[in-house]
This record gives sequence, C-alpha cells and structure tokens, in this order.
Amino acid sequence: RYLARVTDTEATDTNNPNLNYGIVVDCGSSGSRIFVYCWPRHNGNPHDLLDIKQMRDKNRKPVVMKIKPGISEFASSPEKVSDYISPLLSFAAEHVPRAKHKETPLYILCTAGMRILPESQQKAILEDLLTDIPVHFDFLFSDSHAEVISGKQEGVYAWIGINFVLGRFEHTDDEDEAIVEVHIPGSENKETIFRKRTVGILDMGGVSTQIAYEVPKTVSFASSQQEEVAKNLLAEFNLGCDAHQTEHVYRVYVATFLGFGGNAARQRYEDSLFTSTALKNRLLAKQTGMTSDSPYLDPCLPLDAQDEIQQNGQRMYLRGTGDFNLCREIIQPFMNKTNETQTSLNGVYQPAVHFQNSEFYGFSEFYYCTEDVLRMGGDYNAAKFIKAAKDYCATKWSVLRERFDRGLYASHADLHRLKYQCFKSAWMYEVFHSGFSFPVSYGNLKTALQVYDKEVQWTLGAILYRTRFLPLRDIQQENFRGNHSHWRSFSFVYNHYLFFACFLIVLLSILLYLLRLRRIHRRMLHSSSSASLWIEGDLPPQKIAGP
Repeated sequence: RYLARVTDTEATDTNNPNLNYGIVVDCGSSGSRIFVYCWPRHNGNPHDLLDIKQMRDKNRKPVVMKIKPGISEFASSPEKVSDYISPLLSFAAEHVPRAKHKETPLYILCTAGMRILPESQQKAILEDLLTDIPVHFDFLFSDSHAEVISGKQEGVYAWIGINFVLGRFEHTDDEDEAIVEVHIPGSENKETIFRKRTVGILDMGGVSTQIAYEVPKTVSFASSQQEEVAKNLLAEFNLGCDAHQTEHVYRVYVATFLGFGGNAARQRYEDSLFTSTALKNRLLAKQTGMTSDSPYLDPCLPLDAQDEIQQNGQRMYLRGTGDFNLCREIIQPFMNKTNETQTSLNGVYQPAVHFQNSEFYGFSEFYYCTEDVLRMGGDYNAAKFIKAAKDYCATKWSVLRERFDRGLYASHADLHRLKYQCFKSAWMYEVFHSGFSFPVSYGNLKTALQVYDKEVQWTLGAILYRTRFLPLRDIQQENFRGNHSHWRSFSFVYNHYLFFACFLIVLLSILLYLLRLRRIHRRMLHSSSSASLWIEGDLPPQKIAGP
C-alpha cells in the first residue's frame, strides 16, 4: 500500500466528492513553495492514519509552485507579504475544486529565514497574512495555521514524512517485518507494545547537520542538567486521531548542529588553517602559503589540486597532498566532542541508539559524498567507503579532471564537488562515526537522495501531523450514519405498526361513537313515546256532541 502511495502518478480526480485537500506553504530562507495534498475519506479504522498523497494536475505533475525571494526579505515592509504570497494561493485555488475551498486547511509554516528575525518583525509578517488572506481566499485558515516553526519541529515533520512514505506507521502481522519494543511515553504503568521499527534520519546540508530518530525505551540521564537539555531535544507526540489511543505515540530525538554542514565545515577548517599558519609564520619567520611557490600542503585536497583562501585582504595558497587519514585526524577536533557520556557533536546530549535493531537514511551530503564521485550510494559500508575515499584523495588532480571531462561522474557533479570531495568524505565519515558514535561495523545506513524515486518533503509530515484529528471526525460521522441508518430501518417498521394501531383506534372510536349515537337515539325515541302516553292518560275524556 505504501509503495503504491508514492509510485502512483495518476492525475488527481477532482470530481471525486469524497476527496479532501490540504495546503502547506514552506516559507524558507531563499524562497517559498506551496504543496497541495489530497486524501480519500478515512476508512473508519481508528488504528489507521489518513492516506495522504501529493496532488497531481491533469498532466500528472505534482501541484507545486515556488517563488523568490524568501519571506524574511519583507521584514521591513510586512504589509507587502500577503501580496507576495498571493500567487501561490491563487495557484492552489485553481487546482483545488471550488466547492472544497472552505473545508481545505491552509498552513503557512516559516523556517530558517524567519527564525533569525526579531520576534516583533515575525509577528508583523504573520499578522499581515492572518488579516489579508481570509479576505481574498476561502481556505480554512485560523490563527494557529500561520507560524514560525522551530528546527526541532521541522526535524520531527521530516521524520514523520519519511516514515510515512516507508509505511512504518502501519500495523503488520508479517514475521519478516522488523519490529521494536516500545515503552509508551507518558503511560503511568510503563505500558509496552511491539510495532514496526521506524527509521532515523541523518541530513547534512551546506550549513547544518541534523539527526532525528525514535527513542523507543524510557531514557535515563546522567545529571539534572542533562535532563533539562534533553527536554528541548526530545519530542513526544501522538499521530493517532484519538488522544486516548497509545499505539501511535512516538518519542523522537531531534538535534540540529549549525556549522556542521559540508560547506560550513570547510569554511571553519580554512579559517583555522589561515589563523594557525599565519601565527606559525610570525613565530618561525616563514612564508608558508603566502606565495604560490611555497603553498600550504593541505591533506584534505586531492593530490596536486590547488586552492586559495582569502581573508582580510590577504591570500593563502594551498596544494593538496591527498592524505585521507591525516585529513580525518586534523578535522577530528572540529567535532567538539566532550568526555561526558551520551553526548555527540558540541557535547550535545544524545540518547543511546540500539545499533543492532535500528535503521537510518542519510540524505543530502551523505548521499553526495557516497554517490556523486565514488558511485557508492545506497547501502553504506564503512570499509569500502574508506578505501574508495583514500584512492580518490590520492589520485592526481589532472587525472580527476580527465575523468570528469569524460563524464565518468554523476551528471550533477561539478568541479567544486571534485575539489572538495576529499574533505567532505572525511568530514561525513567523522561526523557519522566520531560525532554520532556509530560503530564502523554499522550496516543499516542507506544513503539516498529520494525515497522510492520521490523527494520527500517535511511538508508531508506537517500536513499528516496537523490533520491527525480529522479521521476522528470521519469515524464519528460514520458511526452516526450507521446508527442513524439502523434507527431509520427500525423506525420505518415501528411507524407502520404505529400507523395501523392508530388507524384501528380511530376506527374503533368512530364505531363506538356511532353505537353511542344509536343508543342515544333509541333512548330519545323511547322517551318521546312514553311522554305521549303519559299526556294522553292525564286528559279528561271528551264529550260527544249530540246530534
């Protein structure tokens, strides 16, 4: 079922009256995108979630539209925000059937760009949306439908979306399915259930790295301070439509690390190189890296690759030595690990991962590092990855350029990827194994760009979470209809009997009334005859006239 959900590319049947719609606008830092989702009526089983899919137009293309710039660009002119977002909403209004507009929820969720704005500017932008949109559009849009979401919320939504597409929220009796024992969060008697094992997410972008995974067992803390920190990293939520049902209650750990993305890490590395080399040059009266004739020998660049760093008007020259192991050793301090137990990057709390019974998907840089150049995307194997990365780093830059010109690498791989692949491979490896403490023998990581050849957005998780109570409405309606139809069939028979009973009573009443009238009439006749006899008996006899 879940495979059909994402492989189904048929156009959405907008004439189907039982189809419901939902709209999510992702207001990011560089632009805003609108996604239209649809789902049939809930099947009535309170254990199942809504079967949400992305809406497709007549040409079978996903109903998605993007505009630039990011919404945060209107911080100084919030009154223009509703005009800025209007084309997106008009686009959605054209695709959602007009009769469904009033019951179609609209969510406008703002992410990174808006988070860095002062709260007063955030409020002004949201206020303009909440005031103007209901005037021009009939979508279901309340105050809680427009907000700036945290990195934690975004991570939770991404986790929900991936696991929903993979079918990990569905129930199974299949013995081959991986299951996990779960201690239900918030249950007083520490209720335990067995259900499908969910997958964790590792996502390394250009600026930040994020990890999200379910914590099935109740966690313990080394200190009260650690417990306080953990509250901001653990999210407990119920995806079920009934708050009293616990089978869809999840406890998810989400942590975002700014500065730990691939590009940001390279920038930190270069800044450190520049500062440390400049200091050594002053102390030792050397000119290392100051001219192209005496470049700094960088183990994190491919062999003989050349690069430059510019800082404060000064330039530093680099030449690669392609030493993968030395590169790993140099960048390890950038993990900012501590000696405290249950911690990861920057010493941030991380609950234990059950490595023997877990599964993770690595997105973005985890995929690019393994696939674009090394062509090893998919199932991750640390030993094979290290060998391939070492060979790549030790290969001369001229040979790498020749392979690139021959088209031996992924179609979207460019010269920037070629130059920094050595560093990013080492960075990804260290973040995964040293930062997040995954053993080198871990064999359940899949690096991927898409799931079932589809890009899964966090907006899917957002619409699923925010519409989670809608099935309850459908279930209640179905129950009402069922009871009502039973009552109608019962009342139909009952009314017939009642009608006949009333008819008989009325008929009997009429007969009794007629009989009574007849009896009264007889009495009247009998009384009148008796009165005439009495009158005749009281009169004196008449005299007979003589002749």
